[in-house]
Amino acid sequence: MKHPFFPAIIGGIISFVIFTFDYFQFSLIEKFLMFASFVILPLIIMLINDKDQTTFQKKIYSFITVLHFPAALLSLASLMSNKTWEMGNSAISGSLSLAWLLFTFLLALYGLLLILENKEKIEEIAIGAGLIYFFIGGIWYTLYQFQLTFLLVDPTVSALSSVHFHFSSAIVPIFIGMLGRIMVKKSWYSWLVVIDIIGPILIAIGIVFSKPLEIMGVSIFACNIIIYSTYLLLKIRKSTKKRYGNLFLTLSSLAFYSIIVLSICYPIAKRYFSLTILDMVPIYGSLHAFGFVLFGLLGWILMSYNPHKRAL
Repeated sequence: MKHPFFPAIIGGIISFVIFTFDYFQFSLIEKFLMFASFVILPLIIMLINDKDQTTFQKKIYSFITVLHFPAALLSLASLMSNKTWEMGNSAISGSLSLAWLLFTFLLALYGLLLILENKEKIEEIAIGAGLIYFFIGGIWYTLYQFQLTFLLVDPTVSALSSVHFHFSSAIVPIFIGMLGRIMVKKSWYSWLVVIDIIGPILIAIGIVFSKPLEIMGVSIFACNIIIYSTYLLLKIRKSTKKRYGNLFLTLSSLAFYSIIVLSICYPIAKRYFSLTILDMVPIYGSLHAFGFVLFGLLGWILMSYNPHKRAL
């Protein structure tokens, strides 16, 4: 029987090759998009697997599992057609990206079904919203590959928006939802979910139309992650049960705090060490993708396989 982590391990090897070798000629943003396609999404597929799925959900889930790897490969081929093979035809790269758009649509459909089946459970609404946000990321990716200008948005900004929706926008609501599944509900939890669902939309609108709106969206979104990470760290510290899930969730939270500390220290470092924001982007991106997101997903997967559900 195939190991459940096998797709993510294969994706990790492919991502390592993409990040290591100059042959692909991808930008850092494109490399992170491929990391999301090959590593983050297989872990998401593992995480959303639920024995209580309805018949229709099981069908959609089976399509998601089957389509993922071919869609990820076509997504890679889409980037390579322009950057590596230099075909210079956005129609080819755009057409290849449609497979990824279809895959993210199925994720969104599964998320919608999750919301409709669990209207009374706000934690399931959060997870469903996160899955829907992957589809928005897929739309931005397809626009980027077709090199289309949408709402006066330059294709480069489309790539940034795609990364935003493949990582923060989709991942944070899912993390908040996973926390809601195992915690004793607090009065503030509903507000945490609402802000985590609205925050990414504010950021996306801000990226397109208004810098102040983007800053406001980022600020409230970051505050929510701080609340989530702090609560998680406090509960894990008090937990007497030593689990690998706890370890990965701790590392995930610490990675996010590292991003906050670096953001605070950046103005000082810029003054004394001649750093620019371009120097910091790889550090921020790595801490977020490999630290907060990857470790967080591994932690929640390991926690979800634990028979003691109500742990925090």
